[in-house]
Amino acid sequence: MKYIFVSGGVISGLGKGITAASIAAILKSFGLKVAPIKCDAYINIDAGTIRPQEHGEVFVTFDGIETDQDLGHYERFLGEPILRANYITTGQIYQEIIRKERNFEYNGEDVEVVPHVPEEMIRRFKIAGANSKADVAIIEIGGTVGEYQNILFLEANRIMKVRDKEDAIHVHVAYLPTPPSIGELKSKPVQLSVRLLNETGIQPDFLICRAEKEIDKPRRERLSWLCNVESANIIANPDLSSIYLLPKLFDSQNLGEKILKKLNLKPKKKKDLSKWYELSDKIVSLERNQRKVLLGIVGKYQKVGDYKLEDAYVSVIESVKHAAWQNKVEPEIRWFDSETLDKEGIGNKFSDLDGMIIPQGWGSRGVEGKIKAIEYARKKKLPYLGLCFGMQMAVIEFARHVLGLSQANSLEADPKTPDPVIHIMPEQAEYLKKHQYGGTIRLGAWPCKVKRGTKLFGCYQKEEISERHRHRYEFNNQYREQFEKAGMTICGTSPDGKLVEAIEISDHPFFIGVQFHPEYQSHPFTPHPLFVNFIGACLK
Repeated sequence: MKYIFVSGGVISGLGKGITAASIAAILKSFGLKVAPIKCDAYINIDAGTIRPQEHGEVFVTFDGIETDQDLGHYERFLGEPILRANYITTGQIYQEIIRKERNFEYNGEDVEVVPHVPEEMIRRFKIAGANSKADVAIIEIGGTVGEYQNILFLEANRIMKVRDKEDAIHVHVAYLPTPPSIGELKSKPVQLSVRLLNETGIQPDFLICRAEKEIDKPRRERLSWLCNVESANIIANPDLSSIYLLPKLFDSQNLGEKILKKLNLKPKKKKDLSKWYELSDKIVSLERNQRKVLLGIVGKYQKVGDYKLEDAYVSVIESVKHAAWQNKVEPEIRWFDSETLDKEGIGNKFSDLDGMIIPQGWGSRGVEGKIKAIEYARKKKLPYLGLCFGMQMAVIEFARHVLGLSQANSLEADPKTPDPVIHIMPEQAEYLKKHQYGGTIRLGAWPCKVKRGTKLFGCYQKEEISERHRHRYEFNNQYREQFEKAGMTICGTSPDGKLVEAIEISDHPFFIGVQFHPEYQSHPFTPHPLFVNFIGACLK
């Protein structure tokens, strides 16, 4: 098995994950099996207990682990599910080392940070690759070179480059700024970033140059002799209008062929990136097209100070794009802060929307603003898609304004509500009593039975589906009969019928809420049917 390490330099948020995903897509086009792996330096065991504003969206794999959002990009670019073994944190590493030490698995040896921590990392890299039967493992190291936190992952990289020689290479993604007062790309930050990488004992084989514009010949040559990287292996990565244009851009610079040569790896078939070229052409064409669909997303995690952190809902955004492109339109998203809606009301804020989405959420903050938005969508016949928390809020809104249960709520938002139409499952209540929060919620892929004759069935065109979950609270079946008599259809349940998985309102153009997360399974070449049909309804 071959190994490609991907690190970042100068600033965070450069797109290491998109770079790793694009390389994976290109290598797959040669018939190779690829296993992308994400390494996060924090001590958390997984991403489940981290605030979205702190770390962006939590992505859930089908086998049930809460991970960094980059695994979502890996899945979208490869079109394949990523396993839990492909997500590694420092917390997992230390937890396993301490377990082994307590079980006398080190045979009395003193356990030290080096070599035991990097060796455990290397062991996990190999397990993740072997589980995927990979020809190539692409290991993305989170954070930025020069930080203290990721130094041990870089040490594991150094050891493998020495030990495995031609089987391990390093790709460094770094930023060339263009200060407005100067008006030219400055290469010094990349030079310093590579020097920091050199100090860890690693010489990069490729430089991916992130910048507003494509790197020119003088700066390419300067970086080549100052960073000891062949000029041909300095790859331009300018700002693009879509992340899905990157495989085509990399391919135009023969990055795949260059990587294969470095790894002394032969392709298993003739390269075929035709679908990526077709997608790129479609995206560019639709960007020029004036036909758009305007969607409102009502959330509470996107606002961080004076800035919007759209990464908190990245899978939803990408799913909207996939579905809009399938419908031959360009999506335009307008963000609404649910806390602001709670304080200021709706007014005419939604008057020009074509549709509304309320995505995942937790806790009581911003709940009332979401309920107001849903009431508007239901009464004005505005196409509505509720995802997980968005379904629960739709149930509460219906209970209050149709069933007349004015104080209806979720036990999560109001533990004293007299009408808990959303309540907690018994086993989940036990976890909370014991303060067992991490990894205890309903996670991963679960089957769902879809009711024939419903709009949901019209989307999926089948009775049995599998979708991924991430929640602790559920629809309260004690109110089920009341809801159905009043016009809310239970259109999806667990196979035994005990858990409500999806609801819809029949006399509405499109009003569907799902307890699961369809956004985790949407890919650019296979858009999720729920989003495709939602966008279709918005266009009407």
